[in-house]
Amino acid sequence: MRVYLQMIEDPDKAPRFYHLMLQEDLINGWTLVREWGQQGSPGRVKKDHFDSRDAAEHALLKVRDAQVKRGYRVVFMHGAELT
Repeated sequence: MRVYLQMIEDPDKAPRFYHLMLQEDLINGWTLVREWGQQGSPGRVKKDHFDSRDAAEHALLKVRDAQVKRGYRVVFMHGAELT
């Protein structure tokens, strides 16, 4: 599951991005990978481990909603249907 968000703050600067990905790991858990920064430059990355897919999806949706409130807009979603 992937969600890509973008914010255009200033037309003279590259837009900012926020990328969320869920990945199954090798120990029967799930990892929420968050990457953010300015488009065209290396972003910062944070990984959080969850024991279940449901917990990881809940965390992904919570982060997505928080970023939308900050002014990001969803550009791309892929995977299970997200509400």
